Amino acid sequence: MTRLRGGAAGAAIHVFAIRIGAAGFAYVGQVLMARLMGGTEYGIFAAIWVWIAILGHSATLGLSQGACRFIPADQARGDLAAVRAYLIGGATVTLASALAVALGGLALVWVEGSLLEGPYAAPLLVAALVLPLFALQDYCEGVARGQNWAVLAIAPPYLLRQGLIMAAMLAAVGFGAPAEARVAVLCTLMATGIAVSIQAALLLRRLQAILPTGPRRYAWRRWLRACLPIAGSDLATSAASFIDVVVLSLLVPPATVGLYFAATRIQQFVVFVHFAATAATAQRFTAAHAAGDRARLADLIALQARLTLAATVLIGIAVLAAAPLLLGLFGPEFRDSLPLLAVLVAGSVAASAFGPGEDLLNMLGGERLAAGVAVGMLGLAGGLCFILVPMLGVIGAAVAMALATVVRAAAMAWAAHAVHGLVTPVRIGLFGRWGR
Repeated sequence: MTRLRGGAAGAAIHVFAIRIGAAGFAYVGQVLMARLMGGTEYGIFAAIWVWIAILGHSATLGLSQGACRFIPADQARGDLAAVRAYLIGGATVTLASALAVALGGLALVWVEGSLLEGPYAAPLLVAALVLPLFALQDYCEGVARGQNWAVLAIAPPYLLRQGLIMAAMLAAVGFGAPAEARVAVLCTLMATGIAVSIQAALLLRRLQAILPTGPRRYAWRRWLRACLPIAGSDLATSAASFIDVVVLSLLVPPATVGLYFAATRIQQFVVFVHFAATAATAQRFTAAHAAGDRARLADLIALQARLTLAATVLIGIAVLAAAPLLLGLFGPEFRDSLPLLAVLVAGSVAASAFGPGEDLLNMLGGERLAAGVAVGMLGLAGGLCFILVPMLGVIGAAVAMALATVVRAAAMAWAAHAVHGLVTPVRIGLFGRWGR
């Protein structure tokens, strides 16, 4: 129990608890926004928010995750000049990259023309201001994770920002503002600015306490050679998370897409387990590797794999038990999504048995291989959806995503073993024979 309360396991529990709370906030927020704005305006806001999230994560150029890899390793080696350089250089490049993406996006919208003449015009202009703040907060999250400050990393973007968006929207409508997408995006701008300011201030205060002032030594070639493939992998992962919905929208009626989408939103509670484990342990893998402590690294991998599998199974069972109620909140007809949810959860559970292969590739070296696997699995998921949906109907999309998720996890585990000689799957049954 002492081991579970502290260290990586304790941090993972904190992260998971925060993400569960954030999921509740997000669910309430979606209901609130939809009720206030109506279907059309909410649809505009939702579409713009999705693009802010995708482009904001990508605009860091992988430097956010790189902070979990390079900063702990340089600290373990005593290379504080490189740490100082990464902290300042990473923030600067993240902001510059996000500004470039925002301006490039506005240029494309201007060239396209029609979007600036319709209801998307004002929300898009405000979204361009949100994007740099979102990217900077993503970078701050990576830096805090790299120092094992899990609560500081996760709470501001996933609890504080979400809560401020809801509060600001209620206040705006209460003071007479129209319940429109442009107002919602303005509330998002304000909430993101406040959240990232608080997070950055707290982060700087903690960093100043452990990092003395001094010279800086930049290593852009080394950093970007690792971070850019990580950024590509993140982009492929983000695309894979909605490829099934995109394919379904091309092949089945909108009502069927809605049933499937409801199942994917509830399945996110199971996916949070892997997110929490990564946030708590990825930087610890780097530190152990940099210190040359192979035994500690193997112990961390085994602990993470076992606890992640156990937690995924337990959360999966709980989600399926509560599924009739959770799906019923969307409407009585949504209870028909239960078989879809069961297939998606089964895929997540099976994938979790293969352990943290992707984390090891991104943190210890092998990020290009991880990016290649991610892109390949995106193609596999899309191809399976196009094959199975006409054959099986909507459940074919769930089967396709479950299969692609398991194949991706197995491929990452194999790659981690091939590159680093580390065995990641939980050693039960077939997996045990691999580890011998």
